[in-house]
Amino acid sequence: MSRLGGGSLLLAWQLKGKHVLIVGGGDVASGRVESVLAADARVTLISPSNGLHTLTKSFLNGSYNITYHDRLFGGVEDLANVDLVLTAIDDVVQSRVICCLCRELKIPVNVADIPESCDFYFGSQIRDGPLQIMISTNGNSPKLANIIRKKVEQSLPEHAGDAITRVGELRVKLKERAPGVGGAVGKRRMRWMIDVCTSWEMEELALLDDQMIRRLLDDGWEKNAVPSPGELGVRPSRQAFEAKPNLIAPGVFIMTSSFIAGAACAGLFLLVRRR
Repeated sequence: MSRLGGGSLLLAWQLKGKHVLIVGGGDVASGRVESVLAADARVTLISPSNGLHTLTKSFLNGSYNITYHDRLFGGVEDLANVDLVLTAIDDVVQSRVICCLCRELKIPVNVADIPESCDFYFGSQIRDGPLQIMISTNGNSPKLANIIRKKVEQSLPEHAGDAITRVGELRVKLKERAPGVGGAVGKRRMRWMIDVCTSWEMEELALLDDQMIRRLLDDGWEKNAVPSPGELGVRPSRQAFEAKPNLIAPGVFIMTSSFIAGAACAGLFLLVRRR
């Protein structure tokens, strides 16, 4: 076990509806814009138009929640009512000025390529629908984070994102049938969802449709049982169970599948406790 200390607190920050200021419009800034738009943030972008990356322009031309100012950062007035600031500009001095202003105003800030001016790091990310995984080197080596991300991504089972989506829908339907927070019902609900997640393969969960979810609740939850996929007519193709060839050792695939199943169960446990 590695010693405690020296790390970061990894969180899934909920930015929906929050106001994010991005200063810069180049290659790095375009990635920042994409990341916060994916989190449903309200974005203000400040950058001269002659420095805009092609991807940044495509976001500005699309139907996204972005307010654009074709100019340089103007000072503290640009930070009014801002929840989060991201800078990605070549001017190191200006970047440090923005960082100091943000810290005076208690606004979390990330300054690209200056780790000591960052309240948080982006890391290298994997996304498959609701599944998000971040690899962070705590600012030490973004390139190695990217290399590790690719190895992790190759080891993930196919259809993981679809499986999580369908399990989420099953969980919502289950809470409609068995409402309540905590208590005996909450514990039984958590235990049953864990049993479903660990009894079914990832690819089988991904094939659940609305009718199968109803049957799973009728024949499973109501009878305190977990029907097998075959009993509900789930027939994944043989190819769906095959790992991607020549990418990683078989042991890594098994470990990763177990990790995701365990993570899903742990997440369900925490959600029940939180509510």
